[in-house]
Amino acid sequence: MKPLKGTYKKSGKTHSRYAVARNILIFWTLFIGVGALGGAIGMFVDVSGKFMGMDALLPYFQVLPFAETLFQNLLFSGIALLIVNGLTNFTAAGVLFAKKKAGIILGGAFGVTLMAWITIQFVIFPVNFMSTIYFIFGFLQAVTGFATYVFYKQETRRFSVEDYPNVGKDEKRLVVYFSRTGYVKSVAYKLANESGASVCEIKTPENTDGTLGFLWCGRFGMHRAAMPIEEVDVDLNAYDHVTIVTPIWVFAICAPVRTFCARAKGSIIEVDYVTVHFTPGRYESAAKEMDELLGLEHTEYRSFSCKIGKFTEQK
Repeated sequence: MKPLKGTYKKSGKTHSRYAVARNILIFWTLFIGVGALGGAIGMFVDVSGKFMGMDALLPYFQVLPFAETLFQNLLFSGIALLIVNGLTNFTAAGVLFAKKKAGIILGGAFGVTLMAWITIQFVIFPVNFMSTIYFIFGFLQAVTGFATYVFYKQETRRFSVEDYPNVGKDEKRLVVYFSRTGYVKSVAYKLANESGASVCEIKTPENTDGTLGFLWCGRFGMHRAAMPIEEVDVDLNAYDHVTIVTPIWVFAICAPVRTFCARAKGSIIEVDYVTVHFTPGRYESAAKEMDELLGLEHTEYRSFSCKIGKFTEQK
């Protein structure tokens, strides 16, 4: 089989995690930007620092390079604050408002910049509440940027059955899959296109979409519980070989596939497995569980990790 490349969009989504995360990232960029602008203005109004009660901090600046030139007052510090944490975040906010991908990257990166800025303060200043809370703000901004990027990649994927012209040409092979976000679906169709197999999707009446769906699925994953599924309208006995493609939920097969395997016991002649997951590892235990549920020994097992849309086969 050829290596898998790329991912595609799951149709029918009604909730956009990307939109929510993007709005939160906009908040962080504006919040940090406005705070930096206010701090810089206060330093410009009174470079001695007395206006903002920062004059007592000036002696701590003297450990920095070029202190005798740059840090005899707060003018240079105000300029640096405005540029490093103010203008940068306003720029990121503007690009995010324009719905450009670069805004996501900039928004997350400037969260890291803020953490670096505060780390310098940790070195030269005594421990204080303001520095600590802004380090946390920077961390939250960086995490929000990463989450926004992940959701952006998930929701801008494309899927079209027309891209898989060989699907269904071999009437004796079948690929069965469950996919919550579309990653596993893309794998299933790629495999079916390579072998000419037909494709069958496992569906569940449970809500598995979005963040709430992710948490709900996690509950089933932690308890290794079965999840109700819709009737699979195929005659499994009619196929010489079946490939089961499943995501990994909490280090095990997903709940809908667990239910499918239990129902399919004795109906499948020959089977192989493919797992798709975020973390490294092969999850051999998943293959073992499916063997036990089906009462059958698999012929092949493949495992793929997928991070931000890029598949890597785990050998």
